[in-house]
Amino acid sequence: MPPFRPIKRNDLVKYLKKHGFEGPFSGGRHQFMVREDITLRIPNPHRSDIGKELLSRILKQAGISRKKWESL
Repeated sequence: MPPFRPIKRNDLVKYLKKHGFEGPFSGGRHQFMVREDITLRIPNPHRSDIGKELLSRILKQAGISRKKWESL
């Protein structure tokens, strides 16, 4: 997995799929990904890289620790 640093949206989606998430699916303003009972909103693709702070919040919502993120 990637080191814990800013990441491109497409890479985030790819790595979340490796953690068992499906999608992304179309939503209201944002796309989302689903794993069992967890639904994650994914940032819009027209922005720059996803920063460390936002990545941290996404991983927390997904139930993925930083250690697990970097080790898979």
